[in-house]
Amino acid sequence: MVERSGSVATLTLNRPSTKNALNPELVAALGEAVPSVSRDSSVRAVVLTGAGGAFCSGADLKAGLAGGANEEVGTRLDRMHDVVRAIVSAPVPFVAAVDGAAVGFGCDLALACDLRVLSTRGYLQEIFVKIGLMPDGGGTFWVPRLVGLGRAMEYLMLGTRIDAALAREVGLANRVVDPERLPTAAAELALELAKGPPLAIAKIKRAVREGAAGGIDDALAREKAHQLELLRTEDLAEGVMAWAQRRSPEFKGR
Repeated sequence: MVERSGSVATLTLNRPSTKNALNPELVAALGEAVPSVSRDSSVRAVVLTGAGGAFCSGADLKAGLAGGANEEVGTRLDRMHDVVRAIVSAPVPFVAAVDGAAVGFGCDLALACDLRVLSTRGYLQEIFVKIGLMPDGGGTFWVPRLVGLGRAMEYLMLGTRIDAALAREVGLANRVVDPERLPTAAAELALELAKGPPLAIAKIKRAVREGAAGGIDDALAREKAHQLELLRTEDLAEGVMAWAQRRSPEFKGR
């Protein structure tokens, strides 16, 4: 869902019954909306948020993202990666407004944005390892650059839930506000950005993004290759089954 308020566009993930899990239809909608608002010369800043008290619970496993042939899953990842690239390469700044869960690929979407505002009940979690997988939306690229290598290893290898206060402390959140203030706080930050010089902001965003060693394309390619290998493992099947049965998984390393 796309809304406009002056020079600020708001993109809302709107599958609240699934905590805005990413199914192919939602990914396709994002794949159209992000480039569209980015190309609109009247848009100076974009807020990305979720409906119903959650940002995004990641890929919709019930939609079969973790199943099927590797070629099919690889194609779906490519489409999700296109959304990440579109956010990163957009000349306008993106602000993630995170209420509730930003988990898995949902966490990666929030981290792909330039700034993040979390509600006090918001949290970030690279939860992939809990079902025998690894981040596949840029998590291995974003997290070390934002929090440092030591913390990144902990958060990625343990699938640590990073609540709003900790996210602010380690630099993953730019603002933390009460839940009822989140839409207003994100809009105010986006409007402040929108009032700035658009050419200078675009150049700052590009320079900062390109300043880090390596690039997001390299990281996404690595993650895709490794994730496709993990998707063939028995550990994944056990992880998904344990998730569905609400029990702790017993990984065998095969």
